[in-house]
Amino acid sequence: MYAVIRTGGQQFRVEQGATLKVEKLEVDTGKKNTFKDILMVVDDDNVEIGTPLVEKASVEAKVISQGKGKKINILKFRRRKHSMKQQGHRQLFTEIEVTKINL
Repeated sequence: MYAVIRTGGQQFRVEQGATLKVEKLEVDTGKKNTFKDILMVVDDDNVEIGTPLVEKASVEAKVISQGKGKKINILKFRRRKHSMKQQGHRQLFTEIEVTKINL
């Protein structure tokens, strides 16, 4: 059994027991979070596709940790113009473990 959820402007295929990194959620470490934006649920031969969401479906997950991703370096360089601009960015993420998929 698996489901497709939408969080942080992205879509993820999740199964029970899977861990994944999603965009930062305002939930403390160790707490549970419930995702209501379920796009599709597949249970063996039974496939439910939402229009746009599957009603009465939810995915429960436990927050494992909060963190920052790898640093991304941004460099704009204009040759022969004596101009260079550097910038860096580290995206915040939340690591979750899927505990239950409800229909």
